[in-house]
Amino acid sequence: MSLRQQIEAKIQARVSSAHLEVINESHLHSGPPDAESHFRIIIVSDSFEGVSLVERHRTINEILREEFQAGLHALSLRTHTSEEWKAIQGNVPPPPPCHGGSKISLEQE
Repeated sequence: MSLRQQIEAKIQARVSSAHLEVINESHLHSGPPDAESHFRIIIVSDSFEGVSLVERHRTINEILREEFQAGLHALSLRTHTSEEWKAIQGNVPPPPPCHGGSKISLEQE
């Protein structure tokens, strides 16, 4: 099972969600082509109703504690309730470009 699949399964087991995307963005960062170190998670769950953004993120980070200990480097989290998801019509901005740790010099861009 890939790390992406493992992350997805763990979240599905602990958070009831109407929508869940686990996207491997490791290729946008320095590292080998088959890396599994950077992920973007988009999750829509009514269990987030009345829960602060910080607490939503803590929930997901806690679920994935073992993965972080085993080498998961970074998560980009988008956590929404169904109403919030409806309000943004499922439009999530793209991730910002990564310059940290990149082998590409900023002058070359």
